[in-house]
Amino acid sequence: MALRRATRAAIRACVSSSSSGYFARQLHASSGDSKKIVGVFYKANEYASKNPNFLGCVENALGIRNWLESQGHQYIVTDDKEGPDCELEKHIPDLHVLISTPFHPAYVTAERIKKAKNLQLLLTAGIGSDHIDLQAAAAAGLTVAEVTGSNVVSVAEDELMRILILMRNFLPGYNQVINGEWNVAGIAYRAYDLEGKTVGTVGAGRIGRLLLQRLKPFGCNLLYHDRLQMEPELEKEIGAKYVENLNEMLPKCDVVVVNTPLTEKTRGMFNREMIGKMKSGVLIVNNARGAIMDRQAVVEAVESGHIGGYSGDVWDPQPAPKDHPWRYMPNQAMTPHISGTTIDAQLRYAAGTKDMLERYFKGEDFPAQNYIVKDGELAPQYR
Repeated sequence: MALRRATRAAIRACVSSSSSGYFARQLHASSGDSKKIVGVFYKANEYASKNPNFLGCVENALGIRNWLESQGHQYIVTDDKEGPDCELEKHIPDLHVLISTPFHPAYVTAERIKKAKNLQLLLTAGIGSDHIDLQAAAAAGLTVAEVTGSNVVSVAEDELMRILILMRNFLPGYNQVINGEWNVAGIAYRAYDLEGKTVGTVGAGRIGRLLLQRLKPFGCNLLYHDRLQMEPELEKEIGAKYVENLNEMLPKCDVVVVNTPLTEKTRGMFNREMIGKMKSGVLIVNNARGAIMDRQAVVEAVESGHIGGYSGDVWDPQPAPKDHPWRYMPNQAMTPHISGTTIDAQLRYAAGTKDMLERYFKGEDFPAQNYIVKDGELAPQYR
């Protein structure tokens, strides 16, 4: 710990003596300086041409290729990100900027950071930078930033949808229609109204607050646990009650929604013991990060009925392997990681990424809320 603090102090000292103010490695792109930028996105194949605003894929590359290349920069885009012979690995030694998304994350390990001698900037097109070893990035003097707020509405709406899908036992009914069946009892025996139920969110940042606001008209009892309590006026407006002790909140909830970032403190947070504190039959929605859950503990609790239903779009790792047990457990409504990559969200995070690149080329600071690592320090939510 002392060594880590000393390293960070040294980084800050180097940065403070620099004219740019925020890069410890070569600090900023000088005017006319050509940079190698690599983007890692999912491949859209035949869907790439179906919507001109479908920007978050390999084929459309955030819509910034012409702009970057017209300024003399090299822009490499790929979906091949895993293993020693992947396309990304070939560019690690000499890239300056790496752009990735939470939906098809390029895992930036300490080993990759060590190899990336020219790397200065790691950008997340979206929200959530836990695919990066943030401690290693901080120690190396890298800047890590994301497009804060770009898909919070998208994720909050998706969470509300998943709550309703689980509460109303929707998927078995849908599957009956697909399979040519008709069995009302097979759906109705575990379908409930949302009104009057207690919904608790673990984490009440931008997404958690938007979810609570959207739940208010449903007449739920709303609870939230977070490291910070909302201002009294906002708390009153939303109609949510703060519970400082998570162990006190969980047993009260009919629905638990996970809205906390993945950190070393939250990794595996929902283990057998924590899940055991919840009500029998609890519904869980997790669009935060898959690794916050103990994978096997979730499977066992769903199979036993202690978890009445589990839904989310986040897995560990991503893409999820074909044998991932969450694919096959009962009473689940899982999808690939889609909640934050609506077309509206893509337009916002593409624009935000371009804005930060423009500022980087000019040696200007980013909006303060976008920084995840700056001057050797992690943002508060990742500490």
